[in-house]
Amino acid sequence: MRENRSLKKIVVSAINISDGGALSILKECLGYLSSNLANEYEIIALVNNKAIFDYKNIKFYSFPKSKKSWLARLYYEYIYFYGFSKKLKPYLWVSLHDMTPNVKADIQAVYCHNPSPFYKLSSKEAFLGGYKFLLFNLFYRYLYAINIKRNKYVIVQQDALRRKFKKFAEAEKVVVAHPTMSNKKQAVVSETAGNSFFYPAFARIFKNFGVICKATEILLSQGINNFQVILTISGNENKYARYIYNSYKHVENIKFIGVQSREKTFELYNESDCVIFPSKLETWGLPITEAKSFSKPILLADLDYAHEAIGAYDRVKFFNPEGPAELAAIMKEFINKKIKFRSTSARYIEHPYAQNWKQLFDILL
Repeated sequence: MRENRSLKKIVVSAINISDGGALSILKECLGYLSSNLANEYEIIALVNNKAIFDYKNIKFYSFPKSKKSWLARLYYEYIYFYGFSKKLKPYLWVSLHDMTPNVKADIQAVYCHNPSPFYKLSSKEAFLGGYKFLLFNLFYRYLYAINIKRNKYVIVQQDALRRKFKKFAEAEKVVVAHPTMSNKKQAVVSETAGNSFFYPAFARIFKNFGVICKATEILLSQGINNFQVILTISGNENKYARYIYNSYKHVENIKFIGVQSREKTFELYNESDCVIFPSKLETWGLPITEAKSFSKPILLADLDYAHEAIGAYDRVKFFNPEGPAELAAIMKEFINKKIKFRSTSARYIEHPYAQNWKQLFDILL
């Protein structure tokens, strides 16, 4: 891409994003900028590996060392980017992954989506979650606070998070921006639906895979076996994944398929009959939005984040994420075609509030 010195520059910094919901958010953001703002602004993206992106009208810089150590990440955010930003001279700098760097820009914003600091860890979860999650849980809120007042806007995905971030930033600066999915083909609801339950998530302690596995064992103990549970972990990802896999690998009705590509995940949404989302902590819960886009029934953790994320929908059933017996009873209702879904409505969100990328960048710019 040839540099256009006559256009103001938008810099999207995402050097530590490489997987999961954060990568989906990054791709949606870049897709919007490429298609809608590249004629008005020069778009620059700072990423971990530019080889995984293919967007017209965007200039990419790769920073592969940023994920190799926290010292490298801190160096880039607080030292290197200051000089780099003086060279780029951006109009808007958006840091898409939590930390507020030292940069020179007319407008600076940070997108905060790591929920770790707001989770109360049990001793068992602290052990299984690994030292990184424990450190995130203990110290990430302090990283959030560093430089946060440099931002004109702090972006969060839910109104509940806005209330938490008001402790760090001025209230009028905190923008709620609900994630959206673009160009996703909706599935046709089959009249002869089967009994496959799908849970797409990475192996993190708060994702709560265990409640689904325990519910499966309960159903099998009751003689119910005409169903399948599909989980996107293999047991090789980390200590928590090994614990779940080793605890339930003997259960034939649970299929451990490992991390899937974005395209394959959407195929699995389309092929599955019901999505379960039992996570105990999310800044949004992107699979909720994705499941809705495929018109799938959703069994959903009865938690505040989930009620906001589901919005208006008529095929949802809430359950206690700590209650495998309750989940098993709901799965049984689904299997027997006796389930009664709940219709929900979208919550009112005070401004500043963006329902899509256009509204968000209208606020930022």
